[in-house]
Amino acid sequence: MNIGQLARQAGVPIDTVRYYERQGLIPEPPRSTSGYRQYGPGDVTRLEFIRRAKTLGFTLEEIGELMAISGNYSNDMKEMKQKASTKLQVVEARLEELVRMRDALRGLVDACPGHGPLAACPIMAALTTDPATDSSRAA
Repeated sequence: MNIGQLARQAGVPIDTVRYYERQGLIPEPPRSTSGYRQYGPGDVTRLEFIRRAKTLGFTLEEIGELMAISGNYSNDMKEMKQKASTKLQVVEARLEELVRMRDALRGLVDACPGHGPLAACPIMAALTTDPATDSSRAA
């Protein structure tokens, strides 16, 4: 199959296929006598693997590591689980940070009346005042 067919079957743009080739995530395919890349079913599987791993938050470098693990069927699943566990810890840390940010923003939005002079806006005050040097916040 050609690159356009591969991209359609895998659900990715053609430029993405080329990019993954340059990154070494997809092996460079053989070329036809006319110079066109010729892909096989294994390339569709690789692209789907990459796409699914990206939706779980894995970076391209991490995906390369996962693909290397998945290509070594003599190993057990310990290494794969370790990689996924490490990614889960990163995702959980991000979630905690996002919850903290949401709660801080919610507090600022709730404290702002939405009318009056901008100088009295608690959102503006939070964005322009360094809490470490603001003596009025020191307890």
